[in-house]
Amino acid sequence: MSVLPDIPLVLTIAGFDPSGCAGILADIKTFETNGVYGMAVCTANTEQNVTGFKKPNWIKKEEIIAQLNLLQKEVNFEFVKIGLVESFEVLQILVNELIKANPDVKIVWDPICKASAGFEFHTDVENGLLESICSRLFMVTPNLDELNMFSSIGEIEEAGRHLAQYCNFLIKGGHSTTEYSTDILFTKPGTYYFEAAKLEGFSKRGTGCVLSAAIVANLAKGESLVQTVANAKRYINSYLTSNRSMVGTHSYENQ
Repeated sequence: MSVLPDIPLVLTIAGFDPSGCAGILADIKTFETNGVYGMAVCTANTEQNVTGFKKPNWIKKEEIIAQLNLLQKEVNFEFVKIGLVESFEVLQILVNELIKANPDVKIVWDPICKASAGFEFHTDVENGLLESICSRLFMVTPNLDELNMFSSIGEIEEAGRHLAQYCNFLIKGGHSTTEYSTDILFTKPGTYYFEAAKLEGFSKRGTGCVLSAAIVANLAKGESLVQTVANAKRYINSYLTSNRSMVGTHSYENQ
């Protein structure tokens, strides 16, 4: 009898959201409905519900690493998502541990800097450290607000091309002021656009978590990078339109 299932295994390293909208709960649901088996390492036990965020309750970095190392005794993770972390120091430690266990691991970082309810996680940024970390990642998925953390270049296209020298950057367009939500994928070989009309009345919590988790799942199934983003974009559209509440539902029909 095999210990592990015969489907791709992926990992999320993120916070626990008791409402299930974001963080590791949202990631695991997304992994499941996209045909991969997800495992999780918890970075924070947050106090929040669907409409409000109180505080993160960070887990000690030694305990986070202990969670990770025990999982790595059984699984050689090839695809990992990192979400909410306490600091860039913790992020760097996690990246080091993952690469030490598997030099070829593909890490997707969803840089959560601000909760939907307004709580800010990261304000002071050392650009040299960020660039060093990004050079060891496979992809970063900032929204337009988070993009300012990575680059002082005001123009999106120029900023994206600059950042792509470190790793792939998917800049999400959901916060744009236009009628379209256009995500732009910047890679060293080229730039790709994924346009969609904004969906009025279909706002959801945790969409960034769901999108990045869908990206990891599709990569693990062997899709090309461009096809992966297209599939994830289609999945998030189905998630957004699943109902008109703030809580999206996941469906195997969405994949």
